[in-house]
Amino acid sequence: MKNHKSLLLIVLLISPMISLYAQLTVNQDRLEKRITKLAQFGIQENGETERVAFSDADVAAQQWVISQLKEMGIETHIDFAGNIIGTRKGTSASKKPISFGSHIDRVPHGGNYDGCVGSMAAIEVLKVLDENNVKTKHPLEIIIFSNEEGGVVGSRAIAGHLKKTAFSVKNSTGYTIGEGMMRLGGDTTRLAEVARKEGDIAAFLELHIEQGGILEKESLDIGIVEGIVGLKWWDVEFNGFANHAGTTPMNARQDALLVAAKFIVTVNEVATSFEGAQVATVGRISAEPGAPNVIPGKVVTSLEIRDLSSEVIEKVYQEIEKRALEISKASGVEIKITALDTTANPAIMDASIQNEIEKSINSLGLSYKSMPSGAGHDAQDMALIAPTGMIFVPSKGGISHSPKEFTSASDMANGANVLLKTILALDKKLD
Repeated sequence: MKNHKSLLLIVLLISPMISLYAQLTVNQDRLEKRITKLAQFGIQENGETERVAFSDADVAAQQWVISQLKEMGIETHIDFAGNIIGTRKGTSASKKPISFGSHIDRVPHGGNYDGCVGSMAAIEVLKVLDENNVKTKHPLEIIIFSNEEGGVVGSRAIAGHLKKTAFSVKNSTGYTIGEGMMRLGGDTTRLAEVARKEGDIAAFLELHIEQGGILEKESLDIGIVEGIVGLKWWDVEFNGFANHAGTTPMNARQDALLVAAKFIVTVNEVATSFEGAQVATVGRISAEPGAPNVIPGKVVTSLEIRDLSSEVIEKVYQEIEKRALEISKASGVEIKITALDTTANPAIMDASIQNEIEKSINSLGLSYKSMPSGAGHDAQDMALIAPTGMIFVPSKGGISHSPKEFTSASDMANGANVLLKTILALDKKLD
């Protein structure tokens, strides 16, 4: 009888909490206002915003974010890599934090939603918990990563993979990564202290716009990210023979640009010959000597291959390399392919977190699909040290990295609600 009474008491105590969790939702208008406010940092006369990492606008926006967190009593600081770290204490001192966030820096001539939606949604989640006095067992840690667009710098530092050689790389502001970290309040001499070990974080979640048109095209609310594709880059050099364009017969030419064009077509043919979602791209090309009356003697192009599988990337590359040798033999133009040190390995999202995201979506009555991310994100590095999940919301027209980038307030709120419910679910599950 005593056990039955104890059980009844527990049910009576937790029932209101379960009911409260079910009713918690983000404030859509407040979330949209924060997105609009953030867009004011770096606003130009034409109404567009410029906020490249390390710029004055970026520094000011970082300080505004910190003020928003401190208003809620969130312990906030900037780590030595320039990341904003805010911690909401949990009720259990032994629990590792559930971390979530994104970035607020932008590419030149970018939009107001890439990274910003996930960052402002993370703040909104903390605000909802604060105003409803909801306590979690795990500490909740918001991370606004520094310089995501310049090479996921902040998250690479947390994952312990940022090399000192990166410090000298400049972005469009003219500041190097090292100088930029210092501008944001970091300290390059103590960067090693930023790195987390596997197990330091209970779970990591990132909400982001899709940066593609699949969700909108299929009229879906949410994307559950299965994984973030890996990528490899190569330089491809074509060495022919520069000669007079008027006096050299067509059948006597070693035209490097013509061979490069055949190679580019081949890249497309090879990538589409495999089943799957792999992509291969030639995005840059230069020809020498670059005169209208001279047959190009040297051409250099880029080659990039992306997929969720490193094996698929290698298979596609091997076939492209094989076809390139055939083109070289047939044309008499030497083709030299050089791998660049820009490899990013695929990051598979944690299956159990994907499952919790799916449950949260279903509880909200939203539509969804599982899908890969074709773009890199901070979650890619965080997956190296913690179970990681990622949530996509639609991008209007699939447009991203453009002033025309847009995600509706309702779509942002849907994603933020999925984030909120997943965090609360993980707080229970990760006991």
